[in-house]
Amino acid sequence: MRWNTPITRLGTALVVAAVLAATATHAAGTGDPVTGKIAADSPASKLSQQHGFDLANLDPTCKACDDFYRYANGGWLDSHPIPADKASYGHFNGLADANQAVVHAILEKDAADTSAAPGSPEQQSGAMYKSCMDTATIDKVGLTPVLPEFAKIAALTDRKQLVGEIAHLHDIGAGVFFGFGSGNDAKDSSKIILQTGQGGLGLPNRDYYIEKSDRFDTIRTKYIAHTAAMFVLMGEPADLAKTDAQNAYDVELALAQGSKAPKDLRDPDKRYNPTTVAELGAKFGAPDIDWTSYVKARQFPTDVKLNVSTPEFYPVLDKVMTTTPIASLQSYMKWHLLDRFASQAGTKFEDEQFAFSGTVLNGVPQQEDRSKRCGQITDRVVGEALGQEYVKQTFTPATKARAKQLVENVAAALKASINDLAWMSASTKTEGIAKLDAFTKKIGYPDKWVTYDFAIKSDDYLGNVMRAAEWNRKRSNARIGKGPDRALWGMTPPTVNAYYNPSNNEIVFPAGILQPPFYNPLADDAVNYGGIGAVIGHEMTHGFDDQGRKTDKNGNLNDWWTPADAEAYKAKAKCVSDQFDAYEVAPGVHEQGQLVLGESIADLGGITIAYRAFKMTEEGKSNKTIDGFTPDQRFFLGWAQVWGSNSRPEAAISRAKTDPHPADNFRGNGPLSNMPAFAAAFSCAANTKMVRPASERCAIW
Repeated sequence: MRWNTPITRLGTALVVAAVLAATATHAAGTGDPVTGKIAADSPASKLSQQHGFDLANLDPTCKACDDFYRYANGGWLDSHPIPADKASYGHFNGLADANQAVVHAILEKDAADTSAAPGSPEQQSGAMYKSCMDTATIDKVGLTPVLPEFAKIAALTDRKQLVGEIAHLHDIGAGVFFGFGSGNDAKDSSKIILQTGQGGLGLPNRDYYIEKSDRFDTIRTKYIAHTAAMFVLMGEPADLAKTDAQNAYDVELALAQGSKAPKDLRDPDKRYNPTTVAELGAKFGAPDIDWTSYVKARQFPTDVKLNVSTPEFYPVLDKVMTTTPIASLQSYMKWHLLDRFASQAGTKFEDEQFAFSGTVLNGVPQQEDRSKRCGQITDRVVGEALGQEYVKQTFTPATKARAKQLVENVAAALKASINDLAWMSASTKTEGIAKLDAFTKKIGYPDKWVTYDFAIKSDDYLGNVMRAAEWNRKRSNARIGKGPDRALWGMTPPTVNAYYNPSNNEIVFPAGILQPPFYNPLADDAVNYGGIGAVIGHEMTHGFDDQGRKTDKNGNLNDWWTPADAEAYKAKAKCVSDQFDAYEVAPGVHEQGQLVLGESIADLGGITIAYRAFKMTEEGKSNKTIDGFTPDQRFFLGWAQVWGSNSRPEAAISRAKTDPHPADNFRGNGPLSNMPAFAAAFSCAANTKMVRPASERCAIW
C-alpha cells in the first residue's frame, strides 16, 4: 500500500466481480419519461439494438422525475436478483462476469498448454491458474510452508525481539500493529520515500470495534468466534484457541481506539507529516519502539525522508507494544499470520474465512465458483501476463482510438468549463488548466508490459503467492530514495474500473471498463457520453475534488488557489457533503457526506462535464429521437444504467461504513437532481423529487 497517495477509483475494488446487461433492445415501445408509461406502438429495431440502451430495463410504473434511478433501471433490477455468491449485483458485476468468461477461456487454454516456454506470459498465467485450481495439493500442503513462521512467534521471550519479528511479518504480508511501506513524497512526487500510518486491524476499520449497536455487537462476537475457529483448524485445542482469539481481539481493540475513522483520513495536508527514521519515536510519541532497527530489518534505507500519515496513532501503538503481555501480543501476531495465509492453505480455512468475511460482514450465502476466484487471483498476481491475450481478444486499435478521442473531447469540455466559472479567479483558472493539460492519459493497456521474473509453478499455489509478494516487495524497495516508474499501471487490463493518481497526475482507463454498457462502439454518442464519458469526466474531476485540488500539475501537494477561491470551493463542497449526509442507506444508517465527498464531487463533475462534451457532438446538437427518447434523455439514461444494481442489506451497511463511494442509487440520482439540464430533458417540475430547490442545488465544475 502506498500511504500518501491513495488512488481514487470509479468503483469499490480493483476487480469488481459480477453480469453484463443485455445489449439487445426488447420490443418495449416508446417511453414517456414524464408519466412513466411505455406505449405499445414503438417496436424495437436493429437500430435500437445497436444503440446501447435496453428499453426492458425501464420501470413503466415509476416517473422519471420522482426516482430516475428506478425509472431507468427498475425492469433490470426486478429481473436480476442477486446471485448467491454476490454481495451486490449490477452492471459493473455483469461486465466483470463477461470479462471473466474471456479470462477463464484464456486460462483454461494456458493451463493445458504444456509447450509454453518457461517464463512466457502463457506459462505464467496457466501455471498460476492451475496451481490455484489444484485443491487436492493445496489441501495436502495446508499451512506446512509457513509453520516455521508460527514457531518464530512462539519463540519470542521479551519485547526487544518484537521489532525484528514485526519487520519479518510485514515482509511476508502480515499487517500487524501498523502500516509501513513506500510511496511518492506528497510535496516532491519525483521521489519515493518511506511511509507509515495506522494499521493492524482485522475488521474493516475502527468503527467496527467502537460503534455501539446490535449489528456491530454481533459482528464483534462472531469475529472472536471466527478467530477461535481458525485457530482450531490450525490444530490448537479449543480452550487455547478461545484464549488466543480473545487476546488477539483485545490488541486490535486497543489499536482501533487510537485509529482515525475513514472520513477523517481524507485530508492530504493532515496526512503529510515528514520526519526521519531517527526522529520518529521521540517526535510522534513512540520512543519505546526501535524504529531504526525495524527499518534496517526491512532492508530499507535509514537516511530517506519518512512521512507519518496518522500522528495520533503512535502514542497508542507505543503503549500497546510496551504494556500488553507478551502472550497476548503473540496471540495477535499468530492470528494475523494465519489470516494472511488462510486463503492459500486449503478448503477448510477458505470456507471458514468466507463464512465470516462473506456471510457475516456482507450477507453473501455462497462462495463464487473456484474457477472465478482463481481467475481473479491470477489477474492479481500476473495480471499483465494474462492481460496481453485479453487485450488481443477484446480491445481493438480502433476501439482504443475512439476511446482516446472521447477522453480528449471530455478534457476539452472541462477546460471550457473552468474558463467559464464565474466564482473562480483568473490566476486559479490558469493553474487549473495547466494541471488539466498535464494529465497523463492511459487507455486500455500499458505501452510496456511488466515482466514477472519469479518462478511460477503449477503445483505450488502458496509458494507462488509468497514468491509474488517477495518480488513485489523487492521491486518497490528498489525505488526508495529514487524516482517513481510512471509507466506502471495500478490496474490490470481486464479490470472493470478506472482511477486517478494524484502523485502522477494521471487518469487510467483499463480495457476492461471500455466495454458495453459503459462504452459501445456501436452505440450512439448520447449513451456513450452518458456512460464512459461520465466515467472519464469522473476521473478527471478527481484531479479537482476536495483532495485532488490540493495537488498541482506535477503531482505535488501545493496550494495553487487564491484564498477567496479556496473558500468558495469549500462552500460548494459542503453543499455536496450535506446532500449525501441526508441519504439513508438503511434505517438509522446514513451516508457519511465527508467520507463520500471526493467520489460525489467526481460524480457531479463527471456527468456535468460529459454532458457539456456531448452537446458539442452532432447528435448532441440535434433533436433526433431514438426509441422515442431525445438525445438528452438518452444521455441521462446512459448515465443511470451504469449504476443499476441490487445490494444485500448487510453489504449496503458495510459499504456505508467503509467505502468512499456512495450507494449506487444515490450515485445515479444525486448528481442529476442538481442539474437543470436533466430537469429540462424530462420536463420535471420544480416540486418533484428529482429537482433540488435552487437554494440547495450543488454545482462546482
